[in-house]
Amino acid sequence: MGNLQNKTAIVSGSGRGIGREIALKLAAEGASVVVNDLDAEPAKETVAAVEAAGGRAHTCIGSVTEDGFADRFVQTAVDSFGGLDIIVNNAGYTWDNVVQKMTDEQWDAILDVHLKAPFRILRAAQPVISAAVKKARAAGDPVPCRKVVNISSIAGLGGNAGQANYAAAKAGVTGLTKTMTKEWGRYNVTVNTVAFGLIKTRLSDAAAGSDSTIDIEGREIKVGVNPELLSTMEQMIPLGRGGTPAEAAGAVYLLCTPESDYISGQTLVCGGGFSL
Repeated sequence: MGNLQNKTAIVSGSGRGIGREIALKLAAEGASVVVNDLDAEPAKETVAAVEAAGGRAHTCIGSVTEDGFADRFVQTAVDSFGGLDIIVNNAGYTWDNVVQKMTDEQWDAILDVHLKAPFRILRAAQPVISAAVKKARAAGDPVPCRKVVNISSIAGLGGNAGQANYAAAKAGVTGLTKTMTKEWGRYNVTVNTVAFGLIKTRLSDAAAGSDSTIDIEGREIKVGVNPELLSTMEQMIPLGRGGTPAEAAGAVYLLCTPESDYISGQTLVCGGGFSL
């Protein structure tokens, strides 16, 4: 019996990297998980890993920025597992440039995936959560504590050169979190943010070359960090290294446990001791 037995979670961007580890961790603690990714194959692989470990999971394929996705994501949880208890807004990527070279397309794309998409998912979840709370109260049953964890970054706390779009979006996540804390407290929902520092994923690993890219909805987005810069960044971290996706998932899990039921509206920095 895990800490999250009989809970249902939706985790955006959970086919790969940090999101995958979040899905695996929540499932290992007993939660049923809806796994989302742009591409079907990695989502199915995560579901298979959950099921191989004895857990329950279901896919919801598609871009979090698509019109109608948020409703479909939430409904998948209801249809597959009967409700919704945990929301983790994790999906995202970076598309960097200095401000004078950043296009409107770059700005809009990053704001859409990191800020508009979480807003839409939370908006879609409200009727489901409200109805469940009203039903419990009408029956005289206790209202369980539900959890929202929005993913941010230290770039959203202190800015980062070349990431005006990303930093602005992640700073916006903080405002969204604090507002939802006040709106959803009456539903016994805690809403918190985890701000990641340097976590070793395909987006932040030392680039194999200058042409390292990923495909995001037809856009070829450059990824990776110059090895010398990466080494310098790690030297600034008190623990002396970047974190692993599993360690990042652990921070999210902390805010999903019953032990965090009276923590809300907070930003937890998962950065190995790095301070701005």
